[in-house]
This record gives sequence, structure tokens and C-alpha cells, in this order.
Amino acid sequence: MNRLSAADFDQELLILFDAYVHGDLDRRIFLQRAGKFAVGGLTAAGLLAALSPQFAAAQVVPKDDARLKTEVVEVDSPAGTGRIKAYVAKPAQAAGKLPSVLVVHENRGLNPHIEDITRRLALEGFLAIAPDALTPLGGYPGDEDQARTLFAQLDQSKTRQDFLAAAAVFKARPDSTGRLGVVGFCYGGGMAHYLATRLPDLAAAVSFYGNHPPAEDAVRVKAPLLVHLAAVDERINAAWPTYEAALKAAGARYTMHPYPGTQHGFNNDTTPRFDAAAAQLAWARTLAFFKQHLPAG
Repeated sequence: MNRLSAADFDQELLILFDAYVHGDLDRRIFLQRAGKFAVGGLTAAGLLAALSPQFAAAQVVPKDDARLKTEVVEVDSPAGTGRIKAYVAKPAQAAGKLPSVLVVHENRGLNPHIEDITRRLALEGFLAIAPDALTPLGGYPGDEDQARTLFAQLDQSKTRQDFLAAAAVFKARPDSTGRLGVVGFCYGGGMAHYLATRLPDLAAAVSFYGNHPPAEDAVRVKAPLLVHLAAVDERINAAWPTYEAALKAAGARYTMHPYPGTQHGFNNDTTPRFDAAAAQLAWARTLAFFKQHLPAG
């Protein structure tokens, strides 16, 4: 199956789709506004289908890859929603303890793309863990629109506690070295920033185009940060200078990389916003960062 790239779509349409993805537009309004881009027999609904994730086509590491051991576990979260499920992957032939990476999804829960990202990290020698924030609402429903609707119903104060609980549990697992990193995308990028302000013993945090915490929280950041920002992403980029100034004032260790010509979500290889060159570079930087700060046990 051939996947369409961002170059196949008008930038205005991609920005419109980004607003839809983040809940700023409902489906009806998106279809109304997307109608002007429907040419050559393609309908607005057809455009939406073309822009929506193509999980099977983009999968990099199969679910049944013999090089990996995967499982679904439950984590108690008494201060959060009570209990949360998480997808875990690690090298099948791992000997001894492994450094851990918490993988935080976008605003649709633990979908197949994030499971694939988790397996990719496991193949690099990490104990990779991806909690599903939608657990209290039944988990990822298998449909992106429904997942987005459910996600908006979460009590985010409890969801943050769920991720804090997951971090504590997996850091203490007997197959973990006790060194924990976090990587997140979009909503998950914001969660990576949040965890960096709440976990003084966090070893490394990577944010892909995530919301930034309040500037006053920067002083609480002890982990080294790696921040990836898209070029066309006004919603996220407008807040970065203030937070960067606060990080500098706090003496925090951080590196920010901008990616020219990219859209928000450029690392997600299931959608047309995917930019292969930028994603490859950002991923290589992420792996190098984790291997520097999360050495093998």
C-alpha cells in the first residue's frame, strides 16, 4: 500500500486536520471546511480517510517478532484512576537487568502506532513500557475518532497520577536497572515534560512537540531534556521561548532541535504529516540520548 506524504496535501488542509486531531474542530466542521480541498472526484470524507492513520502499512516491528517478549500488565494507581494497563516489550534474550523507558501516547490512547514504537525501543535494548490512559474508559477502542472522544472525558489530574504510578512501578521492576527515561509524542510530549518536573530521579526525558509546563515548574527539572519541535506548530512553539528561558534560569540541562519544513506530528509514520528525513534524524537523536543517559546494566 502506498502512503500519501505531507507533500501530497495542501499545508492549510494539514493544519485543519491537526485542529481536528486535537479536538479543536469536530468531525462535522472539519468535513465542511475540508470540502474546498476535495477535487477530482475526491470527497471531504475521502480526504479524512486519506489523512487518518494507516497502522498496518506503517508497522515497523511485528507484534509477534521472535526477537521480543511482550506482555500486558496492570499497575495499581490508588491516587489516580485505581488501575491502569500497560504494554511491555523487551528483548527476548535479555540477560540481566535493562534500563527502562516509559512511552507516552498521543491523545488517542495506546493505539497500534505507540505499541510499535514500544517494540522499536525494546529492540534497542530497553525495557519499554507504554501505559494506556484510556484504561478506566475501557482502553483504546480500536477507532481513532472514538478514542479522541473518550480521551476528552478523562480526569487529567487522575491521569497524571496514573503515569506517576506507572513510572514508580516500572522503575522498581526486578528486570529494570532502576534507571528510567520517558519519551512522549504530542500529548505524551507534554506528559514527558510533566514527569520531568515531578520525578527528581528521572534519568532522561524526550518530548516530541509536547505542551510545556508552567515556567515556574522549570526549577524542578533535574533530568536532562531532549526537545523536538516541528516548524509549523504555532500552538506548541509559541510557549517554548518562555519555558526555555525558565530552563536556562534554573540551570536545567536541555537540548532543543527544530525540524524545518515539518508539521506537528512529523514523527508519526502512520499519517501524511510524517516527514521521513526529520523523523529518522529525531529518532536517531532520541536513541543516542537514551543510550547516553540510560546505560545498560
